[in-house]
Amino acid sequence: MSQVEHLVKMANQIAAFYESMQDREEGLKGAFGHLRRSWEPRMRMALLDYIDHHGGEGLDPFVLEAIQKNRKEFTPQGRAGVPR
Repeated sequence: MSQVEHLVKMANQIAAFYESMQDREEGLKGAFGHLRRSWEPRMRMALLDYIDHHGGEGLDPFVLEAIQKNRKEFTPQGRAGVPR
């Protein structure tokens, strides 16, 4: 399993947990917050690159929405200007 496949699998597991929350917006914030706090910058950049180049294929739409809604905050500091 490649690194990106592993990241997609982990992100989808996180989505499954937070998507079960009654309040959808709270779930989206929870999933995003978990990814931002728990994933190191290299992991976040790898997932963003995958989203940019493959449209997030295989990612749960819930976690993809959580990341896209908060992309600027998800991008590690100092990387916002890096072309994709």
